[in-house]
Amino acid sequence: MTHLIEPGARGLAVLAAALAIAAGGCQSVQTTSAGAVGVERRQSMSTLISETDMRRGSEQAYAQVMSQARQKGQLNADPILTQRVRAIATRLIPATAAFRPDAPGWSWEVNVLKSDQLNAWCMPGGKIAFYSGIIERLGLTDEEIAAIMGHEIAHALREHARERASERQAAGLLIGVGAAVLGVGQAGADLSQMAYSVAVGMPNSRAHETEADRIGVELAARGGYDPRAAVTLWQKMAKAAGGGGPPQWLSTHPSAQTRQQDLATYAERVMPLYQAARR
Repeated sequence: MTHLIEPGARGLAVLAAALAIAAGGCQSVQTTSAGAVGVERRQSMSTLISETDMRRGSEQAYAQVMSQARQKGQLNADPILTQRVRAIATRLIPATAAFRPDAPGWSWEVNVLKSDQLNAWCMPGGKIAFYSGIIERLGLTDEEIAAIMGHEIAHALREHARERASERQAAGLLIGVGAAVLGVGQAGADLSQMAYSVAVGMPNSRAHETEADRIGVELAARGGYDPRAAVTLWQKMAKAAGGGGPPQWLSTHPSAQTRQQDLATYAERVMPLYQAARR
């Protein structure tokens, strides 16, 4: 009697095939120039998730969020605050050319939503939203707003959303096939997903945050805003958090202390750019 593949070997073969499919559907790219801060990590992007698709989806999502805010009277409710945030954006957007020559030509949009949330974001393609709470509750200076904006713009420049989507697509394939082969069922698949998030997904997210911090201080400096304000910003954020939150190893963000130390180092590195912009 001939045994072609034993059950264990068959499982390994199927997993290997899934791994080959996942790897074959990705390509290594460098989305940005390194800049003065030296962000040089190459990224793995799925060939099935294009930058164009991400931008198109972001435009639709952004339009929906703005429409809902408008209906509730929460879109740009404070014209002076909106003007202030947009003025900062006009100085940071040209600076994006240092990382991506195409970025200044994106269809940028900048709006302020009336909300107590300490939040701000920039979708792929330059769709920016600030929540009034983060500015008013923390008493942010223009330099600190620039630090937040530079950080969020950096996520868009580096296409972190597309990278996370690519990562999840590959992980979903491997985890689903693995659970089927090993016969662990949904509970096992859920456990695998949690293990993946802690071992792979979260560290990658921390890497994204560090890259965004470093690029953000350079964008602020090139725009003529003191990059050292990023440190005072995160001091305010840490105070607002009251020292709470999960430990760094189980978080998608660096710890407040780690973040402030790194920001201080890279803010000093880009001080010549700030001084040149102020002349």
